[in-house]
Amino acid sequence: MAGPSSPSEETKPQASPFGEGVPPLPENATPEEKDAHWFKHVYRGDKMPQLTLRAVVMGGLLGMLMAASNLYTTLSIGWGFGVAITACVMSYVIWNLMRLISGGSISKMSVLENNCMASTASAAGYSTGSTIATMFGAILLLAMPEPGKTNADVSNWSVQPVWVVTAFTFCTGLMGVFLAIPMKRQMINHEQLRFPSGVAAAETLRNLFGESAAAVKRAYVLIAGICAGAIIGIINTGEGTLAFLDRFFSKVPIRIPESVMNSVYMVSGKVPNGIGVDLSVLLIAAGVITRMRVCMSMLLGSIILYFAVGPALVQLDQQSGKSGWREVTTMVDGKSSTQWEYDIREREKGYVQNIDVNIKSQYSELNKDVVVEARAKDPGAFANNATNLTLWNGTVLKFTTWSLWGGTAIMVFASLTSVALQWKTIARAFGGASKKTSPSTISIAQKSIEVPNMWMIAGMIPIGIAMVIVQMIGFHIHWWAGVIAVLMSFVLSMVGARATGETDTTPIGAMGKVMQLLFAGLVPGNTNANLASAGVAANSAASCADLLTDLKAGYLLGANPRKQFIAQFVGVFFGTLAIVPAWYLMVPNKEALEKFSAPATRQWEAVAKVLTKGIDQLPDSAKIAILIGAFIGIVLPIIERYTPAKYRQWLPSAMGLGLSWVIPFSNAIGFAIGAVIGLIWEKADKKSSDEYSISLASGLIAGESLIKAIIAMTATAVGLLAAKGTP
Repeated sequence: MAGPSSPSEETKPQASPFGEGVPPLPENATPEEKDAHWFKHVYRGDKMPQLTLRAVVMGGLLGMLMAASNLYTTLSIGWGFGVAITACVMSYVIWNLMRLISGGSISKMSVLENNCMASTASAAGYSTGSTIATMFGAILLLAMPEPGKTNADVSNWSVQPVWVVTAFTFCTGLMGVFLAIPMKRQMINHEQLRFPSGVAAAETLRNLFGESAAAVKRAYVLIAGICAGAIIGIINTGEGTLAFLDRFFSKVPIRIPESVMNSVYMVSGKVPNGIGVDLSVLLIAAGVITRMRVCMSMLLGSIILYFAVGPALVQLDQQSGKSGWREVTTMVDGKSSTQWEYDIREREKGYVQNIDVNIKSQYSELNKDVVVEARAKDPGAFANNATNLTLWNGTVLKFTTWSLWGGTAIMVFASLTSVALQWKTIARAFGGASKKTSPSTISIAQKSIEVPNMWMIAGMIPIGIAMVIVQMIGFHIHWWAGVIAVLMSFVLSMVGARATGETDTTPIGAMGKVMQLLFAGLVPGNTNANLASAGVAANSAASCADLLTDLKAGYLLGANPRKQFIAQFVGVFFGTLAIVPAWYLMVPNKEALEKFSAPATRQWEAVAKVLTKGIDQLPDSAKIAILIGAFIGIVLPIIERYTPAKYRQWLPSAMGLGLSWVIPFSNAIGFAIGAVIGLIWEKADKKSSDEYSISLASGLIAGESLIKAIIAMTATAVGLLAAKGTP
């Protein structure tokens, strides 16, 4: 799912979007007049360096780091964060530090070089990773271990070969870059859509290179946040992750827990999974950015699940035969006491009996091989045997195993309803696509700096063919279905780009769900095809919208769009080079993925299950939750649409409520803590809050997520080397 991109609150746009000294456009200016005005008064791409080797290398390296960071945040909290502004600030500080060390022998980067750098970093850090954790993560979650094996034996590279992930990521990233070409002049030059994050990036660069005191302070606050987040990420690393960290903390006892779990609250003698307080600064900082409405909606929904609906479902499950629950009577001080206990063997026996296989004679004790084999034959039978699926491994209650169906329904239907309510935006997207601008309407000089439409044709033909081949071989999709996925990507990228231009939100999730619904009809029963088609649309739409956002910043600064396009193109190479190994190192197997909350990944998995395997596999209570979630997801956006703006802050957030039933309670608490801290800061000193809260929070998120990603990848690499060295 798309999360907060670099928030526009971070900078305050000037009255003129092009800055001081630029005469205003005449009212009702024609497209030709807009082009001529910009080229005469704003364009300065020939007056200073822009597409330089140092800018591209700096952007590529920063983007590679941010790619790993965003992969971790997507797995942890379900979204990635915009890269452009963070990269601009980091590049500014790093380059000035290098100049200081060199004694000034290195020349300053120009503002357009830094803008070009941001385009490379954004493509590398955001455009290439939109579906790695979601689409490929969902495919990994759906993979079942072989008889006698566990989730630890389901290796990531055996489920999807490295070449498939690499080719898919690279091709969809490039598709978005090339699909943006025909949209740029229409949406940016002529309609001049706002693209708020692009405006914010342009203003950030203007202030930094104008050496605005406030902007420079924000830059150093962000860097301080990155350092603090990295330190905290190291300190709260769990015991047993890396041996050298364990040895360090045994000598220097400064380790703090990432979360404080509560073992006091129990339901029928079992501790609900995720009950406690999450102290991760990643979640707390995300709460500062997300603000009170969404975070309080998440907390409210989580409280309802953990303290009302979840316990009620356990009681309902206890009434169901062969669910694993049984009443046990014991004698205490001569008095009998009856309580509920859970026996995983009873549940598995009930499962085996329910699917009617002739193995009762060999099933006196729990036989995991038999259970796995039986599940493979009929995965839905045991689900219907019990009322819900809340118990996990027979020891803790995992409410989210059941509740994710209702939570996913809320988020999916809220996304689709929001898109439907923007039908005018969609209509304008197609209306804009039908408008033709004659090449003669712009000067020869300006034409030489715009990206020609022929580049799109030259790029999309080989990339489209490659994308179809990858789908055919890697996901067993018919060639005609692969062609439809590529063609639909253009349509959905156009809609997603316009939504980003008008609202600063790219509806990646909604775009993916549209494709999943379409392919459920075209290729019924093929889970991988369902997910792959959604991944093609989602990743290309994200890449397209990202490029247009960067081009908006360049347009305001007077950059050469052709050079900026090349920078974005190169960034896809850097991003693919970083994100693919990071994915396999961070998630070496299904067991590693199961340790993450991964709300976006589980949403994709859930939708694919329902659309391809049928809703009959779910218990009745989950079906009811889906219906209720769908109703809430449709109604809340409609109510919000027609509620006066001053009252909307009091309405619950549909996305917040949906997330609350996918993530554990401790995560919701972490978000809520951050939102409260943000509110207190705003009330105590609104000026400093407006100036520094977003910068500090963004830095904390980048710092902790980056160091956690590095630690996770290092732990996997150490484990692989140790296994290789074992005789």
